[in-house]
Order: sequence, then structure tokens, then C-alpha cells
Amino acid sequence: MEKRIFKDKVYSILATMIKAMANPRRLEIVDLLGQGEKSVEEIAVETSMSVANTSQHLQVLKTANLVEIRRAGNFIYYRLAHEEIYKFWQSLRELGQERIAEMDKLIKDFREKRSSLEAVKIDELLNRLKSKNIVLIDVRPSGEYKSGHILNAINIPVEELSAKLKKLPKHKEYIAYCRGPFCVFADEAVSMLIKKGFKANRLVEGFPDWKLRGLPIDVIAN
Repeated sequence: MEKRIFKDKVYSILATMIKAMANPRRLEIVDLLGQGEKSVEEIAVETSMSVANTSQHLQVLKTANLVEIRRAGNFIYYRLAHEEIYKFWQSLRELGQERIAEMDKLIKDFREKRSSLEAVKIDELLNRLKSKNIVLIDVRPSGEYKSGHILNAINIPVEELSAKLKKLPKHKEYIAYCRGPFCVFADEAVSMLIKKGFKANRLVEGFPDWKLRGLPIDVIAN
């Protein structure tokens, strides 16, 4: 094969995969599936899209071998085809935050409106977890928590937090985490805790980032 033809073909194949992800909704789906497999209906609700529109985006990702499916009765569940796909999204996300000033400012402005504290990164969290005064709260939906969570984290989905505040001791320090840097569940939880007089902050990264570093996790079997 002539080298020009070879190069054209190999770069075209890669471009097809990148093109499949080059859509804000599909990037959000990849980010969401980093938490574990979900049905089309669950993805539609999480991304505020119709089931039909969600299915179209998922088909594009499937054609590019970025997601796989599992059938259970009348339901179809989607998952990332390989953890390297989330790593690619993670690198893209971090590159955007580092190189695109508009994105970095958008995130900082959003967070500063909810808390004057600088969010905690994984390395700092590892040191702070040595203290018995730290309580780690996973504020994702219970299904995601059961599929995998940071070891010793307690699960209080953000929509249930208000009702459970009275049971939380105020002398503790709370660190909330959710799906990742673009997830707002942890921000909502921290804002709620601070308003009620608790000492609280959020983790910058999410559970998939923790897991990819090979740090301790736990899974609750069904």
C-alpha cells in the first residue's frame, strides 16, 4: 500500500471516532456512562433529551465502537466499551480546563457563587481522610453508589440531603463528591450544608477519576 493511501486511511478512521464524540450531548453521555451502565430512558432523563434523540446519539457512539449494549427484556442498557474511552474524555476535559480560559473561568465563577472555599483535589483528600473528623459523602443516585463508590463514603443522594441534615453531627467536616468536575450535585450539597452551619467542601474530581487511579473502592452487590 502506498504510504499516502495508508496515512489517509488510518487518520480517517481516527477522525471518525473523534467525530462521534464531537457533540456536546454525546460528550455528556460519555461522562455519564463513566458512572456505569444505564438504560436509554435513564440517560434521556439525565441529559434532558427525548428517548428518540438519546437513542440517535447512542447509535452514533455505538457505530464508532465507543459504547456497548446489554439487552434485558424490553430494555437496552449502554456502557462504555472500554475504560480507555473515559480516560480519553478525562484528558480532553483536563486539556480544556487548562488551555481554554473561558472554560476555566466558567467553572470557577459557578463554584465561587456556591462556596468561597477552593474545592479539594484527590491528593489533598487522601491526606485529609487520615483524620477521623472527615466524613465523605457520595451525593450521586443510590444506583451509581451501589455500582461503585469511594471506600467508606456514605451515600446521601442530593435530593435526600435536606431531610437527613438533622442526623449529621455538626462537629464533623463533610466533603461531597459526585460524578466529576462538571457534575453539580456536589455543589448543591455543599451549598446546602454550609447554609445550615456545617463545614463542607466538594471534591474536584468524581468517582471515575478516583477509580482510574486504582484507589480503594467498594461495590454493593445486588
